[in-house]
Amino acid sequence: MNRAALAVTTVADQAADALRRKIMAGELAEGSSLRQDALAAELGISRIPLREALVQLEGEGLVKIVAHKGAVVAGLSIDEISELFMLRSVLEPLLLKRSAPRLTANDYAQLDAILADYRQELAGQHTTRWGELNTRLHAVLLSRADQPRTAAIVDTLLLQTDRYTRLQLSLSADSIRQAQQEHQQLVDLCRSGDVRGAAALLKRHIAHASRDLEQFIAVRRRAASQ
Repeated sequence: MNRAALAVTTVADQAADALRRKIMAGELAEGSSLRQDALAAELGISRIPLREALVQLEGEGLVKIVAHKGAVVAGLSIDEISELFMLRSVLEPLLLKRSAPRLTANDYAQLDAILADYRQELAGQHTTRWGELNTRLHAVLLSRADQPRTAAIVDTLLLQTDRYTRLQLSLSADSIRQAQQEHQQLVDLCRSGDVRGAAALLKRHIAHASRDLEQFIAVRRRAASQ
């Protein structure tokens, strides 16, 4: 890869990060149009890396790119949250029950490294990696289930809920602490052989995220309607 390509990629990533923060903070409201000329000027970049950033954010579920209309901030859906997280709460504990007894020393080394990264990122409030680390941790925990079809469904669900996970972790210090504690407890329970306890905690962990998000969106919409 040449230096020019690296530079464009870096600028696109930085632009995506800036827009992601604005969307998460509510500075760019649901349904608002993302005018590329204005955004490029605001961020001090050309339209090429900006378009790459918008495509990246579309993949995360933060932006919708509509033919002949351009990009808009994707809406938050309580119904979608309820359905996606309900499916996760059913499927992930099933996979964990099969996977946990088969996790290896290398798997636990990966989990410990992810938890260490998570603590560092949370302490620094570096929100851009929260969704990535959350997905990686869940993926490693479930990786030994040997049920590829169910795992593929869960992988899709994790991708579709990434935006909501990032938002849930951004809501409050309590949400951050709870997520951090539950992740550590999940790994500890699996390591100790308490598979049933780990599966039950995973179900509660997913339910906590869903509940926090649904409450947040309901409150924000009530405030916006007043």
